[in-house]
Amino acid sequence: MEALSEARLRPEIVLSPAPAPRRLAPHSFALTASVEVDGEELADGRLVLLHDPDGQEAWNGDFRVVTMTRAELEPEMAGDPMLSEVGWAWLLDALQAHGAGYAEPSGTVSLSASQYFGGLADRPSSTEIEIRASWTPADGRFERHLAAWGDLLCTSAGLPPASGPHAPAEVTSLGGVVPMPARRRPRSH
Repeated sequence: MEALSEARLRPEIVLSPAPAPRRLAPHSFALTASVEVDGEELADGRLVLLHDPDGQEAWNGDFRVVTMTRAELEPEMAGDPMLSEVGWAWLLDALQAHGAGYAEPSGTVSLSASQYFGGLADRPSSTEIEIRASWTPADGRFERHLAAWGDLLCTSAGLPPASGPHAPAEVTSLGGVVPMPARRRPRSH
């Protein structure tokens, strides 16, 4: 908990403590985050660190990181047939870029489109990506896992990769970070 609470992330990320689930493991810690630029929320999510001193067979360890990331997309992005694979690659690339050792990754990448009617017809249609993932941290460096998740949030929000010691060295399609268009509409609530 101390490593997560003291981690330094990109300035666009606003972290807040959150109630942790109690039934998934004997010990848990949770944070919510939003990516905010010029007063607009571009992405949000939740990270939970679970700990079972006895370990859990499905985890292949005694810790598990569980995350959810959501961001609104431009409609033309949602039509990309590779977007789900690219969204998953963003996570794995971020973990690698931060040197966060992991095992047993699993998750989903969901895309949804909304068209509004009736009393909501004034709202523009929207498209959203949601990445739900979990993995077993294999290195005990929880701050690296948090930083990687923060980068996933920013990438999903369409921000360019950060510079610094853990920034990816190159940008490629599925083998590296794929930046989204520079800015999108703020998340609709």
